[in-house]
Amino acid sequence: MTGTDAPADRSPLHRLGRNLRSPFALGYLLICAALLVWALVVTVMDDSGESMAGVVPLLATAPTSLFFLALPGGAPTLVVSMVLGALVNAAVIGWCVRALSRGNHPDPTP
Repeated sequence: MTGTDAPADRSPLHRLGRNLRSPFALGYLLICAALLVWALVVTVMDDSGESMAGVVPLLATAPTSLFFLALPGGAPTLVVSMVLGALVNAAVIGWCVRALSRGNHPDPTP
């Protein structure tokens, strides 16, 4: 094994999964999913077509969702931008929780 080979538990995907398994990240994802379902239901039930319910989950997943919102595609792009924004923000929340709970101890997986 050379110095450039990294074990599977130190891969970026492993770290991402560990960050997303944080209780705070999972709670954030649950709230974002509930907001997205609520916005979709309210928008479908609105007869006038002027529902602004999609703004709530968009703001809950900002700023990442605003970056993906610039992609063309209409309503499906809006939902995809919210999902990707929630996942990126949850990974950042999980990373922050892991870093703060570690304290002054170094990370065991560099």
